[in-house]
Amino acid sequence: MKAIVCESFGPLDDLQFKDVADPEVKKGHVVVNVEAAGVNFPDGLLVQGLYQMQPDFPFIPGNEVAGTIAQVGEGVSHLKEGQRVIALSNLGGYAEKALIPATHVMPLPDPIHVNEGAALVTAHATAHHALKQRAKLQPGETLVVTGAAGGTGLAAVQIGKIMGAKVIAVCSTEEKLALAKEYGADVLINYKEKDLKETLKEVTGGKGVDVVYECVGGDTFHACSRSMAWEGRLLVVGFAGGEIPKFPVNLALVKGYSVMGVFWGSFTQHDPKGFAENMQELLMWYVQGKVKVVVDEALPLEQATKAMAKVMNREVKGKMVLVP
Repeated sequence: MKAIVCESFGPLDDLQFKDVADPEVKKGHVVVNVEAAGVNFPDGLLVQGLYQMQPDFPFIPGNEVAGTIAQVGEGVSHLKEGQRVIALSNLGGYAEKALIPATHVMPLPDPIHVNEGAALVTAHATAHHALKQRAKLQPGETLVVTGAAGGTGLAAVQIGKIMGAKVIAVCSTEEKLALAKEYGADVLINYKEKDLKETLKEVTGGKGVDVVYECVGGDTFHACSRSMAWEGRLLVVGFAGGEIPKFPVNLALVKGYSVMGVFWGSFTQHDPKGFAENMQELLMWYVQGKVKVVVDEALPLEQATKAMAKVMNREVKGKMVLVP
């Protein structure tokens, strides 16, 4: 089969598109014919050796796929060959076939296009977990989403609205803000044109923000950290801006708020039951039309480097998808 292979940590251009052996099915697993694979910011960090996880070489990146089941391993009774599914692959998604634990494979409802299914797992599931299990977002609270036109930011905008929050979208361009507004944002802030800290103070009437879904890092994080309400929750989701900020912990003490890490991949391992329940709720919302994956572009698998570069450079509105 064809796959994108990382043989050593380095620039994206070092990735190879090559023939590798098909995965062999094993107990408790299934082999999925990959029809689409989601592209995520951590994928680019991973192949450069900049992510928390550092796999053995060689490895195939890609942690979310959609397609049909090719083979079912021993002990798997809830899935069958030919079934449409979405799956969390952890690694191995940028390929024509992927071996995946059956516990991380779910039926894909017929109304959901395969490209959207592949892009649903990580971005929306991260936002869902962050707002539900970590922040415990309540109706009527204010939710700030930075990077609100990116894959997981746009998901947080939608899920925040479902959970009853007033959503404040923070983006770098008017075009990105327009997309966030289309998917439910109540207040729009262009941080390139306005002082983010002062604007957040203004739009919250001086109270501060209850929950921040922070994806950017750097100065954006610092502005949000100084804009929190009493008993607020500052969610650390990622650092798409490239700078991992240093946090002055006295702010949390004086302002009485919490800083919470969001590592969805770890959540799926520590609480597989909660992960499964979250995915069922997400899929129900999707079929009901309450959430939507915005696919910016679907590129052939061999153009993985281009797709990853667009994501890393924050040039994507919604999600990028690879199609083997």
